[in-house]
Amino acid sequence: MLAFSLPDHEPASRVSDEWVSHPSWELVDAASETAGIDVAALLLDTGANQPPTEQAHLATFVSSLVAVDAAERFGLAPMAVLGYGLGEYTALVAAGALGFEDGVRLVLERGAAIREGLGEIPTAAAAIVGLEDDDVEAACARAEGDVWVAGYDAPGRVVVSGTVEGVEGAAGFARVLGASAIEPLAPHGGVHTPMVARARDRLRKSLAEATFAEADPVVVANVDARHHADPSDWPGLLSAQLCAPVRWRSSVRTLFNEGVRTFVEFGPGETLALATRQCFAAKAVQSHAISTPQDLEALVDRLIATPSMRRKAVADHDQLAGRLVVSPAAGPFQPVDEVAHAAPRLAGIPSDAPTTSMRVAVGDLIGWVGDAEVRSAFAGTLGGLLVISGERVMPSQPVAWLDARAESSP
Repeated sequence: MLAFSLPDHEPASRVSDEWVSHPSWELVDAASETAGIDVAALLLDTGANQPPTEQAHLATFVSSLVAVDAAERFGLAPMAVLGYGLGEYTALVAAGALGFEDGVRLVLERGAAIREGLGEIPTAAAAIVGLEDDDVEAACARAEGDVWVAGYDAPGRVVVSGTVEGVEGAAGFARVLGASAIEPLAPHGGVHTPMVARARDRLRKSLAEATFAEADPVVVANVDARHHADPSDWPGLLSAQLCAPVRWRSSVRTLFNEGVRTFVEFGPGETLALATRQCFAAKAVQSHAISTPQDLEALVDRLIATPSMRRKAVADHDQLAGRLVVSPAAGPFQPVDEVAHAAPRLAGIPSDAPTTSMRVAVGDLIGWVGDAEVRSAFAGTLGGLLVISGERVMPSQPVAWLDARAESSP
């Protein structure tokens, strides 16, 4: 089973130019329109000037969603989604728990709140390698200056963040305790520590104005390494994770215990893919990093070549992609009643309403995007909706998926 992993990094390097001509690049234009910012310029800029925190965070959020959208066009359907810090917002959008436009606004507000809360205080971050969690926590406690654990990434790899003085002090004590390496990281701005506590009040107000829905697939939370079925949990969880360490190691182990064996990181870099592998015995899991369209195509080729995938009768890219029903236009999506009752969670139907199994033939009406009809290009059994009823979608964005295995079986 598959899980999507979304990173938390400010894009120090530009995204691959190959995404610009990809259909999923339309998300960049949509984000630019919502934010009133040229997101493409942020993603492709080669200059040395670092954009404001909120713009850097927005670029990270959008770049990961472009890659996720491309994976959905191939028909890749994860069992779960999880994100590291800022990536948790990306994960919620990818799972339909948060609308794209709400996600853009929240990411901008979160970054602005962090920048405002810190003021001019210089920050630093580092990964301490080769120590137990308790030893890293002790090193932080002994350091002069403000420094805390910001992330439990993998066994023997713990991220600390705080003031420059505090991180240097913790690194020094960590060396005394036997750390095998201290890896400087791009400053996190003190995120996931009490250093940004003043940003929470501003963020809470924005979270209260956003609309959350039940995630499908599930999203594992940074704060407690659990998934939450109640949408009302997420504003509190997102507020808490601003000042709490990311429990990545526990999160991926939660999914491993539920059967996930393949993890895929979306966005520039492969930090999460490497950390995830370090959480398990050799060859216990596969972890992949998707930075370019070619990376995605290579991943699909590997998955198709896997015996478990062949048993599901996924024979080629066309069949894999053919399970998706996509929007022909931009606008709010509204499913037909039969589709809504067959996929009630995202359609606004009460959870206790009876569900039905819906067979779909080629050309059947699935719903509308504005005045445009959404019809299926293939046959199968409706598996579910991929967007919330009433959510604004873009042309070619997947809105529903079908189980077409019966039609593709010999």
